[in-house]
Amino acid sequence: MAEHLIGRVGAVLRALSAVDEQGASTSDLSRATGLARPTVHRLLTGLADEGYVDRDRRTGRWYLGPELYLLGEVAARRYDITQHARTSVHRLAVATGESAFFSARRGEETVCLVREDGDFPIRSFVLYEGARFPLGVVSAGIVVLAMLPDREVDEYLGRVDLTARWGRSHSRAAVRERIAQTRELGYSVNPGLVVEGSWGMAAAVFGRSGEPDWALTLTGVESRFRADRRPELGALLLKEAHALTNRVA
Repeated sequence: MAEHLIGRVGAVLRALSAVDEQGASTSDLSRATGLARPTVHRLLTGLADEGYVDRDRRTGRWYLGPELYLLGEVAARRYDITQHARTSVHRLAVATGESAFFSARRGEETVCLVREDGDFPIRSFVLYEGARFPLGVVSAGIVVLAMLPDREVDEYLGRVDLTARWGRSHSRAAVRERIAQTRELGYSVNPGLVVEGSWGMAAAVFGRSGEPDWALTLTGVESRFRADRRPELGALLLKEAHALTNRVA
């Protein structure tokens, strides 16, 4: 019973973390989590009492609360790779002119933690800080999945159907093909699979256990990710990913 409750609380907090600064209504969070609206409201009320969420009395919309910020500050002392990652993200944005990102693996998702835009005037807005995608979706999710052991990949793809939300381009066969390509290149390529014309590339950053725990990403418009430029972008991603991996080791 307690594990079931914790799972529901976690689902609500993750859903709330995925919205922008406009916050979310109780109904929004109910739809995002698949939980009944009264259940979500009850959970939010309890979380608000502890400071984990906050509610705008005027609009009724919910936001992550100050207690989570304080907990995050403490957790950051251990998981401080994000501070090092900001340097890598900055170098990638400056060197390429594209938007650069740092994402973390959280269970079967990747979560974008850091974004910095380069000086090229046309942006891709598929990724933003707080955005979550399942493994196998967007370049960060592709590279993390590709770098997992075959057993974990097989178990995941045997259980998860990505086509329901992301379309036939994310069929098991298509994802496996991208996994094979990623393992061959060392980095992933997302050729506009989520938003047409918005391309991305990513390299994995490995934790102490040897697992792909994070990813560095570059995104931009298709014309900036030509076949003759991708090896250069891939090399830059791999260089920064290798440097971050060494910091963790």
